[in-house]
Amino acid sequence: MPDGQTVLITGAGQGLGAAIARHLHGLGDRLILMDVNPARLDETLADCPGAVGAVVDLSDAADTARAIARTVTGPVDTLIHNAAILRVEPVEQVSLATFQATMNVGIQAAFQLTQAVWPAMKARGGTLIFVSSRSGIEGFVDETAYCAAKHALEGFSKCLAMEGAGHGIVSVTITPGMFMHTPMSETTYGPDARAKWVDPIRLAPAFARLSASRPAHLSGQRLNAWDLSQPETSL
Repeated sequence: MPDGQTVLITGAGQGLGAAIARHLHGLGDRLILMDVNPARLDETLADCPGAVGAVVDLSDAADTARAIARTVTGPVDTLIHNAAILRVEPVEQVSLATFQATMNVGIQAAFQLTQAVWPAMKARGGTLIFVSSRSGIEGFVDETAYCAAKHALEGFSKCLAMEGAGHGIVSVTITPGMFMHTPMSETTYGPDARAKWVDPIRLAPAFARLSASRPAHLSGQRLNAWDLSQPETSL
């Protein structure tokens, strides 16, 4: 196994999560990768030899607990909770099942994963990175469930930053900061945004920098992955 940090990434089968996994693997980190799609997770694992993978439905608390028990067998240095559900629907068409699944993946899984890595982080420090979006501070038409989940994640991270301050635990939310080409954005971006989108691999350096440096002065803040991925940007 490589000599780097141990990093747990959710939503690692495609899009931003897969890009982060490939980037961190190239830097020598040990990876725990979770995704709901077995085929897509296998593709990422094939590119990250030595990584541990778990197919898991993060909307299901019991399945999430099982995946954690199987994979989190030692200290985790960095948690990157990237998985999310976004279904663009008018509120009167959103089913209770969709609303609950969106909230569960967004915040329930964040809670379960954080509790799993927290004891070791209290002993040795750590970094919690929660992928958010503009939907975490703004409202958007037809995104009631997604916005609610991201707003919850913002508040959760702020609390963790305060609780972890005395233990060397950094907690941040991070937005892409740039239109990126992912399976999710293919369902939501219009022509103008698609003309500007970039491969998510270009945002991955931000996550590597946060994981490696654990910047205490940024804990509790909402960060921009595009800006932090630029070599001239200092932490």
